[in-house]
Amino acid sequence: MNGVTRKEVIDIYRDNDIPVFERNYSLYETYSADEAFLTGTFGAQTPVSEIDGKQIGTGERTVMDRIRVLYKELITAETGAIL
Repeated sequence: MNGVTRKEVIDIYRDNDIPVFERNYSLYETYSADEAFLTGTFGAQTPVSEIDGKQIGTGERTVMDRIRVLYKELITAETGAIL
């Protein structure tokens, strides 16, 4: 689904040479993801630790943590607000 936060996060990925792939993933493919998260206006980036009771990755959120920092920097630069 398209959204403002989603677009900003995808732009952050591309601007920082982080691979991002936009396509429909099967449920089976999601089970083998290293990391997963949702984007939204109120939740910004919300980590997904399991799907259907199956753990996603190892629990480490290396990319997620980096995206959160970059997203906060972007919002601060655009609005002057400190998050």
